[in-house]
Amino acid sequence: MLWLTECIYCGGFVYHLNDGRIKCSACHKKTSKEKINKIITLLDAFVNNETAHHCAKRLHLSYISVQKQFHTFRLLCGMVCEREYESHRHLSCEFEEYFYLEESKKAHKEAIFDAHNFLTFDYDGHIYTLLLPSLQKYKQQFLDDNIEDAYIQTFKKFKRESKLIKLKHSQNNILDFWYYFEKKICAYKGVNHKNFGYFLKEFEFKYNHSKESAKQLLIKEYFNL
Repeated sequence: MLWLTECIYCGGFVYHLNDGRIKCSACHKKTSKEKINKIITLLDAFVNNETAHHCAKRLHLSYISVQKQFHTFRLLCGMVCEREYESHRHLSCEFEEYFYLEESKKAHKEAIFDAHNFLTFDYDGHIYTLLLPSLQKYKQQFLDDNIEDAYIQTFKKFKRESKLIKLKHSQNNILDFWYYFEKKICAYKGVNHKNFGYFLKEFEFKYNHSKESAKQLLIKEYFNL
């Protein structure tokens, strides 16, 4: 592997210590080969859409430790997405609003308050998402006031009639992303509401990059190259 001769943090020359670790001659950082191998192995599993639970079981690792690493990877995905947005925002774009509700909740009318609402932008082939405020904080108030039916009907009408912008084609990059997103997020069998934004950015990042490109970008971000 390249990092056995070049520092994974700065690219400087590394030499091997007697205790099995490697040390960079430029930045002087010391690290174990096992630690780097573990991170890269987990990154590979993450990029290939393996869940933390399955990955931990396959590699005989602690689920908690794998979950924490996957959360770190999602944060890095978000950082890359925001940086890429800045480089694409000057381009013309199409955008559309999307409501995601888990399949198991669709039979319950009150579950409309649990829907995840986000905007999807297509900047000349590059997808960017923006999560809108949650409706959950209003749920109990509407239920207590017994006016949830009126709200739900108004909300459904809004979904049918109010569009931020009409998409030029019935088949387009935004719809392709929605299909991709729905397919991938189903593997998690439910995502905690407070963590939904991290998963949204994860799939935005993965949709915009090939697996190899995604892996190399995350390695670069993780080790601050």
